[in-house]
Amino acid sequence: MSSSEPPEETGSRSSGPADPAADRYSERLRVPLWWWPAATVVTAVAGYEIQLSAHRSSWSFVGYIAVGLLCAFLLWSMGRTQIRVDADGVLHAGKAQLPNSVIARGASIPASAKSAALGRQLDPAAFLMHHAWIKTMVLLVLDDPDDPTPYWLVSTRHPEKVLAALDIPDASATSVVSPEHSDREQS
Repeated sequence: MSSSEPPEETGSRSSGPADPAADRYSERLRVPLWWWPAATVVTAVAGYEIQLSAHRSSWSFVGYIAVGLLCAFLLWSMGRTQIRVDADGVLHAGKAQLPNSVIARGASIPASAKSAALGRQLDPAAFLMHHAWIKTMVLLVLDDPDDPTPYWLVSTRHPEKVLAALDIPDASATSVVSPEHSDREQS
């Protein structure tokens, strides 16, 4: 072991977690803060019911602990989803990845249009990452002949920042009427 060469690295940097400082945009889709006191109330009521059913038993307090841990785990796991755009312009929505080279256009979906986008207008082949507690979404229309997915709908609190990080103009912010269809040309 008298070699002067440095030891080889056994892992590559790309297999580990990404460097958050290098990301163009990063957002964690946490649950609202008021859900935590609501979970405390659920824990108290369910724990009390378990305690009543285990009257005068030495394990009657276990219900509070079990329900509390279950509620905490559920809220934590629901808020783990991360939306980020890395330095290469790749959108990471949870475990899914979308390079910006296959995105034809994008638009922000306001809260007022969210139910229509998720309801009657939703294409069953679309990729959907929806969290009900996030009011706005971003729509990314794909231009990839090898992928049958027509578009992605991703919940985000800041769709304009996601589109800016992907270097895609927001189609919902531009005028819908093109200059070739103006009223002056029709008369």
